[in-house]
Amino acid sequence: MGRGPTLGSKIIDEPSLRNRMHIFEDRLHAGELLAKKLGKYKGTNSYVLGIPAGGVPVGYIVAKRLGLAFEIAITRKIHIPWNKEAGFGAVTWNGTTLLNQALVDTLGLSEKEIERCIAEEVEAIKERLKLFRSDRAFPDIKGKTIILIDDGLASGFTMLATIKSIKQRKPKELIVAIPTASLEAIERIKPYANKIICLNTRTGPTFAVADAYKLWYDLEDEEVMAILKKAGLKK
Repeated sequence: MGRGPTLGSKIIDEPSLRNRMHIFEDRLHAGELLAKKLGKYKGTNSYVLGIPAGGVPVGYIVAKRLGLAFEIAITRKIHIPWNKEAGFGAVTWNGTTLLNQALVDTLGLSEKEIERCIAEEVEAIKERLKLFRSDRAFPDIKGKTIILIDDGLASGFTMLATIKSIKQRKPKELIVAIPTASLEAIERIKPYANKIICLNTRTGPTFAVADAYKLWYDLEDEEVMAILKKAGLKK
């Protein structure tokens, strides 16, 4: 495994993939490559947690290849009212909320607007909990190694909010594993993870997760449900 000398010892990347674009065929291919990077955890008492929607196919493949338990951790981006593709923070299934205060200040959002945006995402999370989890309880992860997976990190706020929620459950070790991420996002989450594994680290003035994939689209709920059924999490 290649270590990025400029990234620090707790961050493992793939030097040959740095600053490259369109390197993964799709999310499943990214999961296959990420599983190879995580080979030391094969057959261990670890949990793979995928963040819906994009982290579910990636996480499912990693868990399947490594023979690990698989679950989901539902976190939503808090969307900018006039731009539903972008967010100014994140909220998790258990109410942990994280704001990008610098962006909030730049956008000039009022407290009322922020509260309304958060409330919308909380409702969306409730719907996803019903759809994806039904009556299934969140697993007991105390004392276990957690591998937290998404399909990529742009700002890192969604991942950071998820990390804070997971840490409340006292895992032994928390590893963030993602196919692609901006260096800014990695630096943001670095103090909170025991280890970060990212195949494709990128720098530059702009960053889009989609640019790492040849085939990119927003996953529909039906596709997520189908993967959860394959994983034995839905009937």
